[in-house]
Amino acid sequence: MTHEDYLNERSTNDDNSRTWYTHKRLRSAYRSLRVNNDWLFTYQEYKHLDIPNTTNSLEGLFSELKRQLHSHHGLNEQRKLRFIKGFLGSKSLK
Repeated sequence: MTHEDYLNERSTNDDNSRTWYTHKRLRSAYRSLRVNNDWLFTYQEYKHLDIPNTTNSLEGLFSELKRQLHSHHGLNEQRKLRFIKGFLGSKSLK
């Protein structure tokens, strides 16, 4: 790997000699790309399925669900679950 040394850099706490990766967020992003590489751009491989290239519609759906649940904050758990099932059953993801 070209930048392996940079990704493996560690910082040290001088008081107790504990170490941690210096570039945690970069390591996390790299790992995410490496692990999910097989599924990236799946929407291009299966054009006939009409898979959206973003999750915007799904995120919008969940935002609306949260708003609706907040409006009905007095529901008990059983009724909340029934509300969510009804909400998701009546919505289209397209």
